[in-house]
Amino acid sequence: MFTGIVEELGEITAVEQLGDSCRFRVRGKVVTEGAGHGDSIAVNGVCLTVVEYGDDWFTADVMEETLKRSSLGALAEGSRVNLERPTAVGARLGGHIVQGHVDGTGTILDRTPSENWEIVKIALPAALSRYVVEKGSITVDGVSLTVVEAAADHFTISLIPTTLALTTLGMKQAGDPVNLEVDIIAKYVERLLGDRATTADNSTTTTTGDSK
Repeated sequence: MFTGIVEELGEITAVEQLGDSCRFRVRGKVVTEGAGHGDSIAVNGVCLTVVEYGDDWFTADVMEETLKRSSLGALAEGSRVNLERPTAVGARLGGHIVQGHVDGTGTILDRTPSENWEIVKIALPAALSRYVVEKGSITVDGVSLTVVEAAADHFTISLIPTTLALTTLGMKQAGDPVNLEVDIIAKYVERLLGDRATTADNSTTTTTGDSK
């Protein structure tokens, strides 16, 4: 589990194509400290598994499903990426609960700079809009953020100077894709309520049938 608090701005140093998958070599001195084979590291919000590693780099395989669901397929040598290690048990939850399982991609529509922050408008896939609410949490390229405005087809976020300077969100421009992970709690609530409604409907049908 992650919290959406980016630890380091890393760099893709090599991309090896492996048919329907690929292998990234990523530079990141902070996240590789104490890393080992099989560990998890979030890259732009996607939980990847460490294959090989060195003092300031690691490699990770990205399968076809991940390439389809996320924007990782657009990365190339030299691309900057947000990096985060899993949160330790008992550590502070600085952002919100983030799984590193991207739900889909959005597209930056425009940026509105202000004196001390910047408002970014992001197109939202229709299938995800019901999970996004004003003042709720959302993960954008691995960064835990608060939704400012939530509409049917887009949402806005407000970025402080630290986020602009220390994550890829300070570099993204209109038209660029971003990885989105909605709040897992919303998805669980929806599933539980859906199952409850189904159970209630089945109970009503059975009762009606018995009464005939």
